[in-house]
Amino acid sequence: MTDRGPAQGRHVPVMRDRILDLLEPSLGRPGTVHVDGTLGMGGHAEGVLERFPECTVIGIDRDREALSLSGERLARFGDRFRPVHAVYDEIATVLDDLGIAAVDGILFDLGVSSLQLDEADRGFAYRVDAPLDMRMDQSTGRTAADVLNTYSAEDLTRILKEYGEERFARKIATAVVREREVEPFTSSGRLVDLLRRVIPMASQRQSGHPAKRTFQALRIEVNDELAVWRRAIDSAIDVLAVGGRIAVLSYHSLEDRATKRAFAAGATSSTPAGLPVELPEHAPYLSLVTRGAEEPSEDEVAANPRAASARLRVAERTRATAPSSQSSSHPKGGRR
Repeated sequence: MTDRGPAQGRHVPVMRDRILDLLEPSLGRPGTVHVDGTLGMGGHAEGVLERFPECTVIGIDRDREALSLSGERLARFGDRFRPVHAVYDEIATVLDDLGIAAVDGILFDLGVSSLQLDEADRGFAYRVDAPLDMRMDQSTGRTAADVLNTYSAEDLTRILKEYGEERFARKIATAVVREREVEPFTSSGRLVDLLRRVIPMASQRQSGHPAKRTFQALRIEVNDELAVWRRAIDSAIDVLAVGGRIAVLSYHSLEDRATKRAFAAGATSSTPAGLPVELPEHAPYLSLVTRGAEEPSEDEVAANPRAASARLRVAERTRATAPSSQSSSHPKGGRR
């Protein structure tokens, strides 16, 4: 593997200071535990460990190289940092294995990481020719090439429309199916060339790089990101202690919509219509900390263009609820 340098020099954590400020009421006490569900190269986790010297951070990532790089970056914090190889929808299992019932802070920084974008051989970046992989965990699962070479035109159209919000989805899918009959797709360069030919020039001038939406759609499909996120957000709220806060950075409208829906469900009374009194079990169990979704400042976007599409939502757990299954040995939102 090529030595790509330490994580500190390659990663600028999006909205780091704002996130730390919003998490401070939950993490600024002795003995707190924070989960970074998308550890990446450890920029946000480093901020938590520095700002809150009595907090322990559990860092989850499906990418083994990210765990290795962040481990080097955060080694100075000793056993206050605990890395775990897992997908973030496994948060409840991770905590159960560590003997932790509930946590005080949770952060998810969704989407593709700087590590993955910067590595040409991973196939995430459309500006360099590379194998069409796009797996966040390269030890398992189908690749982007598998999707392009085996999906029907109908399925390709669906994922390009739904995950990429691509106006020319059907036209692209038809061209892919036609081209793969001549030769299977293996590299990103050939796919980019196809997209340049298929997408009208007027649209390219207006919407930026013609491969942006298709690459996003393929990445989401390969890593099952939206289904994983819908499971993860519910599990994360379940393991959040009363008084704990969860912060989510989204970069795609569908991710942000799922976050908004989960937070709104928790912050809304479930009292049936016509019931004169709200029973305790129907009371909201979340409080919205941010008003809508916050965006990075113009200065931050100028310094770090990858932050441009970021949307931040934060919620706080206000009460415990009953266990969701018989396997649970503690109330949701309880204490360790």
